[in-house]
Amino acid sequence: MIEKEKVMVDSSNDYKVILDIHTHTLASGHAYGTIREMAYEAEKKGLKLLGISEHGPGIPGTCDPIYFTNLDKIPKKFNDVEILHGCEINVLNDGTLSLEEKYIDMLDYAIVGIHRQCYKDVGVEKNTENLISCMKNEKVYFVSHPDDDYTALDYEKLVKAAKQYHVALEVNNSSLLKQDQRLNCVKNYKEMLKLCQDYKLPIIVSSDAHDPSCVGVVSEACKLLKELEFDKSLIINTSIDKFKEFIGR
Repeated sequence: MIEKEKVMVDSSNDYKVILDIHTHTLASGHAYGTIREMAYEAEKKGLKLLGISEHGPGIPGTCDPIYFTNLDKIPKKFNDVEILHGCEINVLNDGTLSLEEKYIDMLDYAIVGIHRQCYKDVGVEKNTENLISCMKNEKVYFVSHPDDDYTALDYEKLVKAAKQYHVALEVNNSSLLKQDQRLNCVKNYKEMLKLCQDYKLPIIVSSDAHDPSCVGVVSEACKLLKELEFDKSLIINTSIDKFKEFIGR
């Protein structure tokens, strides 16, 4: 066990995010830790719950869908850290999800997102329509990194649809760390977050960790939320109970 005095959430985490559900392991093909290594880092940083959400089909090198059929064999807890399993499923250009329903059924939750490796920009209106179509799936509770004008979105339509379909939009710390690769990332988050406050739409704050060292690291996201004086009550992952209630567990 890790000594208690060494366990603390990142001191720059002003919003006291205590769980991180958008993370990737070796199984995603371009990430660098095992589930146990990710869980160890989560415990070290004081997180209470860790979500492993491997990339769905469409991302080069990711796991075969059969991976998701065996999740019940993985321990549900590593020391003090509860483990849940999701998938970051791709939006396809026909407005469908890249993972079949029989595999989605085996997940604790699903995240849906646009990735340029397997999606061609079709303009603001159609991009938004395709994403909303995927949000209608009953296991989809989160939208990953809706922040990139290379596949631009209509944020008012997106926020209204997220409210309708019980989906939280993500503030992705990794996006904020690589703004040179995410067109108008900060501008888009500011617009999106204002609308989330206006419509009282919950958000999720995520590391999008691809290495154990990044688990629970959300300092850039928290900095932006603090700048905008964002309503803490709308952040799902400041409470285990709030998070589990949101995903119906």
